[in-house]
Amino acid sequence: MLSARELAAAADISEERLTALVHLGLVEPTEPGGNEFHAAAAQRLRRMMRIRAGLGLSFMGAAIIVDLLERLDRLER
Repeated sequence: MLSARELAAAADISEERLTALVHLGLVEPTEPGGNEFHAAAAQRLRRMMRIRAGLGLSFMGAAIIVDLLERLDRLER
């Protein structure tokens, strides 16, 4: 488990940005309204930020692509 501060640092984003992404529903804490996150959330956030920067997408667009990529990964396994 990671705290919000640890997750923000691992994803190289500010805690304020992380809070905004949580409010948008793009990052989910382990419990509704909680302040702890699964370690996998850091990888998801880093991937989302790379896609957003690389393709010039919104956070929502990047999150949709990350969701699709995660589904593909699961299907391939």
